[in-house]
Amino acid sequence: MQIQVSTRHGHLSDATQQRVAAKAEKLLRYFERMTIVEVVVDLKDNNRPRVDIQASAEHKHDFVAHDESDELMAAVDAAVQKMEQQLRKYKERVQERNRNPDARRQAAPEIEPT
Repeated sequence: MQIQVSTRHGHLSDATQQRVAAKAEKLLRYFERMTIVEVVVDLKDNNRPRVDIQASAEHKHDFVAHDESDELMAAVDAAVQKMEQQLRKYKERVQERNRNPDARRQAAPEIEPT
């Protein structure tokens, strides 16, 4: 998996970029088929940095999370939390579909003759 950390309207130190990348790397625990995670930190408003995370997984599934906070790492934590929730929900849905074969088949609504 590739992790890309980029910045708009400012600069992050290498240490901060590594901390952000380490937090994004934890997303692999929830969904192991991810191919790339892009983290964009927007420092246009220094008082409220915005963090956007976009994760691409196999079979063309994309997940997106955004957050804005007073502190950079708080925004990163919140965006990662949102992404974790999306990945958990998606994985549960896929597992449920594979465990329950009737979940795939949805019966067509019966039409009563008039």
